[in-house]
Parts: sequence; structure tokens; C-alpha cells
Amino acid sequence: MNKVVGVFFCVLFFVVTACQQETIPKPKAFLRLKYEKPNYQKIESACPYIFEISKKTSIQIQQNCWAKIKYPKLNATLHLTYRNVKNNLNIVLQEVEKITLEHTIKADAINSIPFENKKENVYAMIYNVEGNAASNLQFRVTDSVKHVLAGALYFNVKPNYDSIQPAIKYIEKDVMHLIETLKWKK
Repeated sequence: MNKVVGVFFCVLFFVVTACQQETIPKPKAFLRLKYEKPNYQKIESACPYIFEISKKTSIQIQQNCWAKIKYPKLNATLHLTYRNVKNNLNIVLQEVEKITLEHTIKADAINSIPFENKKENVYAMIYNVEGNAASNLQFRVTDSVKHVLAGALYFNVKPNYDSIQPAIKYIEKDVMHLIETLKWKK
């Protein structure tokens, strides 16, 4: 009788444990980020430029025509630096590019996208800095005579390119729109 009870419990043990599914660890979940289609507003000030930015941003323009365009929901700020050119265009452009190239230490790659609007005298270069750099998106715009407007995007978080890449791509579209709508005041 003890053998029958022992066999019964062994069979019962195997039946109970054999019918369970194997536990498989679940992969880490990633946020699915959805960004609203932007609506733009024209920004005019005492500065020598006019452009459009997303209505989801706020802008602070300083007396020297430098500006901060804040993306509160993305915890990011696009810093704009204006320089008046006085027969030193090449020097100013070299200074702007030097700032971009400082990110090569942490960058995996730096890709440049040229833009040209001859009608409005707008000549731009957008730099995508791939990798865990402090600023992954930078640009410069000039009329090749009097004005240079440079921009750099910073997130208020430790750089992690994989995590912030969707936000970078979203803001890159806004930067393209800013450049496409930029006009120099006469």
C-alpha cells in the first residue's frame, strides 16, 4: 500500500509540475511616444530676423537677440545665438562650427544637411550629432553678408541618444520649419 501511495504522489507531482508553462522573462518595455502635429506661430521682435516656431513652445528673446525656445513637455531648450557680421563672416562661421566639432568626443557621427533659399538670402547647415553628446542637433543660418543665427538643442537630462532620439527627430522638423520660414529684416 505504501508503494501505491508513493507512486500516486510521484505521478501527481509530475502531472502538476509538467502542465505548467515555462516562465519566460519579459523584455523591457519602451515608451511609445506620440507627438502632436505642430501648429506654428510667427515670431517678430526688435531683432533682425523673423521666423515661425511651434505653438507648443515658449520663447524668451534677450536684448542681444539671443533666444531660448523651450519645449516644456520634452524637457528641452533650443538656444539661439545671433551674431552681427562686420566683414568677419568666415571667422564667425568658424566659431560656430568649432562649437559643433567639440561634440566629436562623444559623437558616433556628425551628419550635415544643407539648406538654401536664395530668394530670402537664407543659407543654412543643420548638424545631426549621433551619440551621447550634450547637444544632438545644431544649426547655423546666414545671409552671407550681415547676419548669422546659430542654434543648439539641449535636453535637461543625462545624454542617452537612444532614449531621446524620437524627441530629437520631432524637434528637428521644427528647426527645419524655423529655417524655412526665416526672413532677415532689411
